Amino acid sequence: MVEHERTGPLDWLTWGFSRIAMWAPAFIVAIIFYEVVVRYVFLAPTLWVNEMSLWVGGGIYLTAGLYALQQRSHIRIFILYDMAPKWMRQLFDTLSVLCVVIFAFAVVWGGYGEAKAKFLRWETFGTAFDPPIPATIKPLILITLVFLALQSISNLIYDWNKEPQSHDPSDDLDMPNIGTDPKTTRTD
Repeated sequence: MVEHERTGPLDWLTWGFSRIAMWAPAFIVAIIFYEVVVRYVFLAPTLWVNEMSLWVGGGIYLTAGLYALQQRSHIRIFILYDMAPKWMRQLFDTLSVLCVVIFAFAVVWGGYGEAKAKFLRWETFGTAFDPPIPATIKPLILITLVFLALQSISNLIYDWNKEPQSHDPSDDLDMPNIGTDPKTTRTD
């Protein structure tokens, strides 16, 4: 995978988060492997592996969206976008960033009280292992949304004067050129 260039301090922060988070799935695999071994070989199941994998997986899920936005690898529908002139593309980009910022503001505004309360009382998951998943994931959701809004603004500023790119749907297909290569053309 070729990564998108890092264009500002926020891109470096997002890139740094992603470098930490990229090792987290390996951690999840390792602890689940450990659970399988101790459960089925030593007949001593753990109480903590399932909740730990949920906890770490939740963090991965949140930071992956931020990384996808920084890399511009989120889903886009280019049919109308490619036909539009540059000023209209800038309008589309501005409207999409405005939607992201409004959504992030609304979620942070509405969820701040609950996230703060869960964090301050260190609310736990309510299982035998009882990790503080609600106390950590709820604030992490809000923090990630703030960074997501800031990242989308950063992308808009950086991409504002870039030359428009055209997208060909055939670029996304990984098909051999049958009929044009003498090695693949049948003559019988």
